[in-house]
Amino acid sequence: MYTFSSKLKTFSFVLMLIGALGIGYGFLSAPKTIQDVETILAAESHGHEGAHNAHAVEKHDAKAKAEHEEHLTHVLHQLENKPWAALYVACIFFMLISLGALAFYAIQQVAQAGWSPVLFRVMQGVTSYLLPGSIIFFVILLLSGMHFNHLFVWMKEGVTEVGNPNYDHLIAGKSGYLNFPFWIVRAGLFLLVWNLYRYYSRKNCLAQDESTDNSFYKKNFKLSAAFLVFFIVSESIMSWDWIMSVDPHWFSTLFGWYVFASFFVSGITTISMVTLYLKSNGYLENVNSSHIHDLSKFMFGISVFWTYLWFSQFMLIWYSNIPEEVTYFKTRIEQFNLPFFGAVVMNFIFPFLVLINTDFKRITWIIVMAGIVILFGHYVDFFNMIMPATVGNQWFIGIPEISSILFFFGLFIFTVFNALTKAPLTPKRNPFIEESKHFHY
Repeated sequence: MYTFSSKLKTFSFVLMLIGALGIGYGFLSAPKTIQDVETILAAESHGHEGAHNAHAVEKHDAKAKAEHEEHLTHVLHQLENKPWAALYVACIFFMLISLGALAFYAIQQVAQAGWSPVLFRVMQGVTSYLLPGSIIFFVILLLSGMHFNHLFVWMKEGVTEVGNPNYDHLIAGKSGYLNFPFWIVRAGLFLLVWNLYRYYSRKNCLAQDESTDNSFYKKNFKLSAAFLVFFIVSESIMSWDWIMSVDPHWFSTLFGWYVFASFFVSGITTISMVTLYLKSNGYLENVNSSHIHDLSKFMFGISVFWTYLWFSQFMLIWYSNIPEEVTYFKTRIEQFNLPFFGAVVMNFIFPFLVLINTDFKRITWIIVMAGIVILFGHYVDFFNMIMPATVGNQWFIGIPEISSILFFFGLFIFTVFNALTKAPLTPKRNPFIEESKHFHY
């Protein structure tokens, strides 16, 4: 049985505490009025540009003043969004890591893979974060619908009402799908089904340890097959609802697969990292370098798959040069140049060069280094997907962003490693457990 070390537990609590304090600071320090925005903009330009703009507005007519007020209001919403967006990005990223691990676990069940059963408890431990992550995420979605933030512009009051100053005919045309009641019901359904599969698949796996036949294993096979059918549909809809809809004027038919590749490789990488940590502390005696090599191959392969989707989406939209589509990338290249292209370096170039060597896929420190870069790179990928539409050119990685990462990282560590203490780390009666224990090549 695994014992959750007091040092690691304390570390997770410290991360959560520091993160919570930083998140609180981010909300408290966010501007509350247009006057606060004017002060911030004036300070950023050392007072000169702000004073010049104020003098220019006084000289112009009412229309110019109204445009200036509208600009300040827009900036206010962006700065108000900053702590919310930071919280949202970190929350969805860590939740989807556990979902990616859950999908990988389900695939292993359906494929009846012989190499992976010794890693099932690790996979179940990583997926245990799905429940607390889902609860926090659902609360954020509810608060968005209650207008506590401006993350989703299609939720703005009057946006679908003809004649209203906020009316948007494109969003109005999507209102049959993009409306809060239907949207939140979809979210609740997806989160509920994912968590139910996670609960019952683990329950069956534990029951199989005490069973005299393979009945619970067969139940898990059928359950996993049904889950994967639901997952592939719900994952695409989730990516439209929770990520693409922050920028509702834009769309991409590849987007569901693109998001999937991002959190799927993050989930596999996390499984590998947790496995290596447990192995270094004397656990998982049946896990050998061949298991580590297979996980590393998945890290490498899905990184290449992510790059294929990134390039396909980017190249087709850039080449067609349709204004409604190309604006998405134009904004990111002009205002998010470093994180946009930095994500490609971290998510493709670095893991490709490091993990393409077969021998390197078995070396712990190389895998850990590659894993850290991949995980941070895919956080940046989610940052690129959400921040431009919610924060715009007011973005920077500051206290709210770092604190949100620390809080959810701490919660993730505590949840995962606490779950690992609840059952033996090696399944006893899985039909393929002996094959898995002696897996070598």
